[in-house]
Amino acid sequence: MGSHRRLAPSGFDLGASVAVSFLSVAAAALGAVPAVAAPYDETRAEVDRLYERAEKATEAYNAADERADELRDEARTARDRIARQQQRINSMRESLGSLAGAQYRSGGIDPSLALLFSDDPDDYLDKASRLGRITAHQAGELKELQEAMRELAQDREEAAGKLRELEKSRKAVAAHKKTVERKLATARRLLNSLPDAERDAYDRASRTGRDGIPDLGSATAASGRGAAAVAAARSALGKPYIWGANGPSGFDCSGLMQWSYAQAGVSLPRTSQAQRFAGRQVPLSEARPGDLVVYRSDASHVGMYMGNGQVIHAPYPGAPVRYDPVGMMPVSSVTRV
Repeated sequence: MGSHRRLAPSGFDLGASVAVSFLSVAAAALGAVPAVAAPYDETRAEVDRLYERAEKATEAYNAADERADELRDEARTARDRIARQQQRINSMRESLGSLAGAQYRSGGIDPSLALLFSDDPDDYLDKASRLGRITAHQAGELKELQEAMRELAQDREEAAGKLRELEKSRKAVAAHKKTVERKLATARRLLNSLPDAERDAYDRASRTGRDGIPDLGSATAASGRGAAAVAAARSALGKPYIWGANGPSGFDCSGLMQWSYAQAGVSLPRTSQAQRFAGRQVPLSEARPGDLVVYRSDASHVGMYMGNGQVIHAPYPGAPVRYDPVGMMPVSSVTRV
């Protein structure tokens, strides 16, 4: 599922048109949807569009949330640096204050008389010389630290501004997601109002209710970490789709990939768009278990190749982690981690 922020309406119909074509083929092959079912095609296509929109919104939320976490860390680091430098500045000021007092006390007597009354003229001249050098050095260091503090304060304000901006973006994406979920619920109610045969036909065509483990063939992962990720993904079968979740009790599509590879000791980015570039891209014809299969031109969905033309993925709200054919939707790339 995809990354942050703007969820352009353009491209939303792609998944629906593909789904409608698939539905037509499935209906013809199964003989489950007669010609009179045509009026229901629009409802089915709308559900597919809403699923896709929900997925894009979830990935956008994930990206915004991840970036916000990064900025929070940056802001915290900046504040710590400022505090440390402020402490140094305070120490410098105290030191300079002591020196200034010494200068004042020394300056209360004409230097020539101070020299005359000094028990050790050479010592007086040495101290006076060192006092001047130290004062100049301290003043220069203070100026440097004050400038650094101003720069850090500016960095902190910029980071805080980014946090405010991303927080607004995150809330906007979350609100959009809630809107989509309401539409999904409406669409689901419409589907549930269909005759049983129509609803069953849609369920078969939309790949819901798939049970059991398909034949995954004898292919093996390209690496030990890939094999470990495959084992982890298998252990997540049946776990619910939860938007914004990356395990272990629930997942969205990219969250499942991130969690599975984390069990193999590999840190993947949070979003499907970033996961697309988390390794070396290979042709679909050369896919091996553990490879990430990224879908749609905007990389808004991702699954893990398991062998024999099957992937495991977190499909959409209401559907658990499961196996599906690798060609369930347009494949944009395959990445070997």
